Amino acid sequence: MSLNKPKIVVLGAGYAGLTTTKRLLQKLSPEQAEIVLVNKHNYHYESTWLHEVAAGTINPNQARVMISDVINPNKVRLVYDSVVKINKDEQRVVLENSEIEYDYLVVGLGFESNDFGIKGMAEHAFAIEDIDSSRLISEHIEYQFAKYNNEENVEDESLHILVGGAGFTGIEFVGELADRVPELCKKYDIDRNRVKIINVEAAPSILPMFDKELVAYAKKSLEDRGVEIKIGAAISECTQEGFIVGDDKELIKAGTVVWTGGVKGSSVLGNSGFELTKGKVNVDADLRMKGEENIFVIGDCSWVWNKEADRPYPPTGQLAMQEADVVAANLAALLTNQPLTDFVFHDKGTVASLGISDGIGNIFNDYKLQGKAAAAMKKVVDNRSLFLMGGTKLVLKKGKFRPF
Repeated sequence: MSLNKPKIVVLGAGYAGLTTTKRLLQKLSPEQAEIVLVNKHNYHYESTWLHEVAAGTINPNQARVMISDVINPNKVRLVYDSVVKINKDEQRVVLENSEIEYDYLVVGLGFESNDFGIKGMAEHAFAIEDIDSSRLISEHIEYQFAKYNNEENVEDESLHILVGGAGFTGIEFVGELADRVPELCKKYDIDRNRVKIINVEAAPSILPMFDKELVAYAKKSLEDRGVEIKIGAAISECTQEGFIVGDDKELIKAGTVVWTGGVKGSSVLGNSGFELTKGKVNVDADLRMKGEENIFVIGDCSWVWNKEADRPYPPTGQLAMQEADVVAANLAALLTNQPLTDFVFHDKGTVASLGISDGIGNIFNDYKLQGKAAAAMKKVVDNRSLFLMGGTKLVLKKGKFRPF
């Protein structure tokens, strides 16, 4: 082993980090570089499935993929530890239990909930951030049902589920809840009419990434299944009882309060003194941090500008995986003194689930889907991401084949 062999350190095993590592193994020989993957847990989780874990419609283990099932530990050094800080001047990453030096760094540390400074939100609301936080939500919801049945003088509000934010995560979550709540009512012998699922959004519409026709379909589908949607209702405060919304300061009470209104890049970015734009790192066209030759930032940590739309790309799994392909190619180019490639996003469409057997979607240049066709396409999209990461074996092990 050459002492001069460059060390590539990848931080985070989300869609961005795991795919980068996989592609590096395909592009580089063991003699060309040492590859290190650092992740808090020994598993990757499908972050686009977390709303299902939070609603209790899938088992947490289904959303988990062991890293060693995707990455050969004999070819990549796997370090399971939490990242505390990146010291770019010394080319060193400080971990909770050790430190690691790098020649090239890929930062794919994922997202954290962004409450935009709303009073009490961090203290009183759940957030869908990872497997553990999502499982906590589903367990809390079921606990509220069990408690209602076993204790006297429990208010109906304890059964209510209040969700702040009507973007992708919020709407997919209430869609799953619309399927889950009838099951819980049956299990605990509770009248379905006693349970409210309330979605609160400050904007004048839900799902801003879809056109009006699909949004109208989604809204009607959810409302027909008992979801109450309040749009144009800004949340001024979150208390122990629920949200305070609107100019009249209405208090909406609930036993379970979940915030899904926004995300930002990992707090490690700020702790490392990086210059941030809305909680993310602004990157050049080749996905390197501005002013840095050897640091790439991708996934939820990066702010990548879409010149055509004149706005940043929304953080999605397909964006992260396409960024990973470019970063792996650019790292190989750096090691072989070749020119770097600029990132170009190829939008394959967007599909949102509205529960197990319903959804909306825009695919293949504005071809619209709704209902069961969209739900089926959502499963295809999910299985495709598994295939790109771990091949047929991973699809068969973790893929979605639930019938409608």
